[in-house]
Amino acid sequence: MKNSATKNVGAKAALFLAALIWGGSFLIVKNSMDMIQPHMLLAIRFTIGCILLSIIFHKRLKALDKDYFIKGGIIGACLFLAYSLQTIGIIDTTPGKNAFLTAIYCVLVPFFFWIVDQKRPDRYNILAAGITLFGIGLVSMNGDLTIGTGDSLTLVSGVVFAAHMVAVAKFSKDKDPILLTILQFGYAALFSWIIGFLFEDFPAVWSTQMLGGLLYLSVFATAVALLLQNVGQKYTNPAPAAIILSLESVFGVMFSIFFYGEKLTLRLFCGFCLIFIAVIISETKLSFFAKKSNASLLEDSIES
Repeated sequence: MKNSATKNVGAKAALFLAALIWGGSFLIVKNSMDMIQPHMLLAIRFTIGCILLSIIFHKRLKALDKDYFIKGGIIGACLFLAYSLQTIGIIDTTPGKNAFLTAIYCVLVPFFFWIVDQKRPDRYNILAAGITLFGIGLVSMNGDLTIGTGDSLTLVSGVVFAAHMVAVAKFSKDKDPILLTILQFGYAALFSWIIGFLFEDFPAVWSTQMLGGLLYLSVFATAVALLLQNVGQKYTNPAPAAIILSLESVFGVMFSIFFYGEKLTLRLFCGFCLIFIAVIISETKLSFFAKKSNASLLEDSIES
């Protein structure tokens, strides 16, 4: 019993650390845009991440076959497009807004599954979608009711991230998730190198700050955080796991405020809160309230 409780605490700590690492990545990407262009950054990030995971899990690579490469290619294309839009978008917005607007993928996934599996979203998904719309309006709309280019691209990236999640769910059945992750990193790196060499310039100067940022994104935000997520979700129930991982957007705002100087206005704060609440509702369906209610009923029956 004690060993199980220790595993549960350790798993939640792993998920929390993954969310913290990903939250910090928005600030790192934003600062890196002054030194390296988007697709060059993604190419290096995913290449290192792919190589690192391949080394760690090299014994599994022998299981790769044609089906893995086809499905990995589809998932990798979605991943590349999502990160491409998100990274270009952050140039014209703040790390905090980039973090929260990307988080809409959590709310959109059930609606995408409706298209693929004919499974209708429930009332919690619909409620979350409505709340999200209000949150997006508060976060992204300017005084003249327009949305900036950076926020628009970030929102589209959130849509593609939702498509990526659905693709992973559809193509990962009976497949090793680690192998699919290695392949999608590899394909994302390949597509990034192609776009980077065609339309961007290779960095001429490699500063310590840029190298540090690339190291953080490649090793910690790509490989390490993924491993922490896999370990954490293995020993944690889905509802609390979803809540902890959704803190990624909260940490993104915190890092943006403290280290980038983003000003948290009342409108932005309300928008962030609405999007975060929508994510929690969509991911957990408020199951934690049901558990508390059942616990209270059990206590009352015992007392009586």
